[in-house]
Amino acid sequence: MLKRTADREHVLPLLEELGGVTEETVRQVSEKTGVPEAEVWGAGTFYTLLKGGPRVRVCNGLSCRIMGSDQLVADLKAKGKEVEEVSCLGQCDRAPAALDEKLKVFDAARQKRSITPDNAELPLNLAGRPSYDFAALKKARELGPDGILKQIEASGLQGRGGAGFPAYIKWKGVAGQKDPVRYVVCNADEAEPATFKDRETMLRRSDKMIEGMAIAALVVGAKDIYFYIRGEFNAEAAAVQEALKRASAHVKDWNWHFHRGHGAYICGEETALLESMEGKRGMPRLKPPFPFEFGFRGKPTLVSNVETFACVPYIILSGGEKFKAWGKTEAGSKLYCISGHVNTPGVYELPLGSTLEELVQAAGGYMGNPMAFSPGGASSGFLPIEKRNVPLDFKGLQKEGSMLGSAGVVVLNDTVDMAKAAQWQLEFFEVESCGQCAPCRIGTRYLHNQVGKYLESGDPKSLQHANDVGWEMEEGSICGLGMVAHKPLVDALKYFPQAFQKR
Repeated sequence: MLKRTADREHVLPLLEELGGVTEETVRQVSEKTGVPEAEVWGAGTFYTLLKGGPRVRVCNGLSCRIMGSDQLVADLKAKGKEVEEVSCLGQCDRAPAALDEKLKVFDAARQKRSITPDNAELPLNLAGRPSYDFAALKKARELGPDGILKQIEASGLQGRGGAGFPAYIKWKGVAGQKDPVRYVVCNADEAEPATFKDRETMLRRSDKMIEGMAIAALVVGAKDIYFYIRGEFNAEAAAVQEALKRASAHVKDWNWHFHRGHGAYICGEETALLESMEGKRGMPRLKPPFPFEFGFRGKPTLVSNVETFACVPYIILSGGEKFKAWGKTEAGSKLYCISGHVNTPGVYELPLGSTLEELVQAAGGYMGNPMAFSPGGASSGFLPIEKRNVPLDFKGLQKEGSMLGSAGVVVLNDTVDMAKAAQWQLEFFEVESCGQCAPCRIGTRYLHNQVGKYLESGDPKSLQHANDVGWEMEEGSICGLGMVAHKPLVDALKYFPQAFQKR
């Protein structure tokens, strides 16, 4: 057990400040924080951005693979660059994506990218000009916590991070706790492959996100508000901090804090994120208890993602019913990301429940002959293009055995080998598994290895246990990663059996 005087929360920031994990930096951090060297070492080595050393990072995620990331790696190495292939960079609309030695994006994109044009009627309107009058916060103060909650409930707002849980239930749960110390945390650790909507929201409309967080803090009675921002998002972090300065006169009632992520996909899971904020390895907690009752520092904590908070000002100003009416099959508008084989990848705000066909129309049409799509990031598996008119919403996709998740859509045309596509997704899950529970730790490695064996041997028998292993992972894993990591392979086997015949 740590001494009471130990300062675990500063372990990761100090390691970053000192240049990463080495024997010397671990010793220094241990001396400064009072945390034993073994624990500093264990926490630090969990995160890829704390490895230290200059190198170019190239994404090898699905969108980047199909747009030529392997060739980009080869070209960079030929120029003498030290290259690290990484799971995701949150730049899928710039595929093949890469960050230089200073974590700056360099654009190797082969496609023009875009967002929904400026339309003042839209709830989020990413292309609109930021506003710092904070009229919604002023109105929220007049409504009071109960009045705000009524509007959030009427809006039907579901969490936009992936789970689709009703926002008002979360807010009400935190507000109803006996402990007077509560926290609001914005999950801006956007790391689901094919997802970059929160990135664009922070760059373009941080005003809406900050105002929404302040309104949430007003409801739950929090005095401290935290941003947990993905470590690769330097420009985004700067945009949020600049927006906070411009909003300072309106939000001075709260203490605002920033926590930079350090490169771990699993920290997008809310309890793993809280563990990381406390200076530990980002491993998901067993639930219950849930964060609304036992969160950051063991206190009631509201954790929501960027888009969820950014929806709140519109709901307060225009009314919950008006926001709800924007939806097609479910409540509200939705930021959809789309990449892969489309002419104009980007972020498009459409009614929740729009179809792939409608989204692709906004994105300039298909490239080539479409064959398959992933509707909600790597976690959602694959669907055949014949399901292009299924509503991209929480319930509709669930009926199809898939999920909306983070609404990160990837379109694949018939030039893609679906067995390789499954292999790429499984590689991601094996690399990003935190290793805490056996079904996920062993299952991700097994499935990835077996697809590799199939591609080498051409023998379908390599995959004969895939469905059984997938079931065990879904039933036995602690968090969502292990529960869905089998889906890319299982779905590909189901919908594209021709890709898994004897070769």
